[in-house]
Amino acid sequence: MIAPAVTPVFSIRDLSKTRERAGHRFELSIPNLVLAPGDAVVARGRSGSGKSTMLDLLAMTLQPTQCGQFHFAYRGGPIIDVCKLWCQKRQGLASRIRGESVGYVLQTGDLLPFLSVRENIALPIRMFGGDDSEVNKLATRLGIDHLLGKKPSQISVGERQRAAIGRALVHHPAVILADEPTASVDPVSADEVFSLLLSIARDFGVALIVASHDWERLDALGLPALEHSVRENDGVIQSQFWN
Repeated sequence: MIAPAVTPVFSIRDLSKTRERAGHRFELSIPNLVLAPGDAVVARGRSGSGKSTMLDLLAMTLQPTQCGQFHFAYRGGPIIDVCKLWCQKRQGLASRIRGESVGYVLQTGDLLPFLSVRENIALPIRMFGGDDSEVNKLATRLGIDHLLGKKPSQISVGERQRAAIGRALVHHPAVILADEPTASVDPVSADEVFSLLLSIARDFGVALIVASHDWERLDALGLPALEHSVRENDGVIQSQFWN
């Protein structure tokens, strides 16, 4: 019996964003990217190579300059033609899809300081629906269940990153985008954060893209890297990521 084909979370072709600043022009492009549920890949590149820009495009927070094909399959819904959403100026729907089906982990955790750890983790399901019991389950898995009543200022940077991972996963998104998730933590905490992020994403069947300078640590985890190239052409810096 042949197993049914898995619908990719991302199916992207010829997606790009061009920016000009102080007389310099930069172009980030994704000529091809296909990512299935449960896949985990790394975006490697030096500072300024466009890793964060790529994640913002994938998260639908940044409108592309060129959009050949951008199909996104979110859990419980149809395949979305994101290019069409941008052309029709339906940013509200794009925002809704992002909130329901994309988890984002930033290098500082970006927790809301006036909310408790529990309230920060629960924020996506409070906004878009879900099961509150997932908060306790994830907090236990992340080793921060004893910190749920505390504010972010009362816990360590590494603990804040764990809470940020919980917030990114609590609503069972289709994909997690992690932008330098260990840049602000010590080496021991970095190992723990990466291992937890990877193992929980795999258990949940969530696609994962990690942008990081921590190449040796990611290589040790055996994560495949996106292909990447940077060149200057007629004064334009062109950076590409693809698989």
